[in-house]
Amino acid sequence: MSRVLGVDFGSKRVGLAISDRDRRIASPLLIIQRQSAELDGQLLRKLIAEERISTIVVGLPARTTGAEGQKAREARAYGAWLHELTGLKVLFWDERFTSADAERLLLDAGLTKKQRAERIDMVAAQLMLQQFLDAGCPEHSEIEPMEDHAAG
Repeated sequence: MSRVLGVDFGSKRVGLAISDRDRRIASPLLIIQRQSAELDGQLLRKLIAEERISTIVVGLPARTTGAEGQKAREARAYGAWLHELTGLKVLFWDERFTSADAERLLLDAGLTKKQRAERIDMVAAQLMLQQFLDAGCPEHSEIEPMEDHAAG
């Protein structure tokens, strides 16, 4: 099997995570400091070829009501750009609370504020991608309303 790339989109940074070939485990990969579409595209095309990525999953920051706001529209536009850039299938997955969960994990690990800031986007991508893998890598995702988020 080929790998899945998880993407935590941001206007300044993009966190990336990658699955194993069996699509069971997500691991943090790297953070791209966004520069330009051309430079970012070169880096992503190279990474996708080297890692043998066949599917990209972009985190969709839906509101707790399930509605999509401006950030979700930006993530969808980024996903469309990734599809044009790579020709790969791009899916979207609910990423609600992954940044907060990533922050909590990094805090629990005893990382400093600077260390957390350097890692949070790729850990959020890892958490989102792991949820996608745990759900069986569905071809479609419908964002559902969520009452609240219980801390684990």
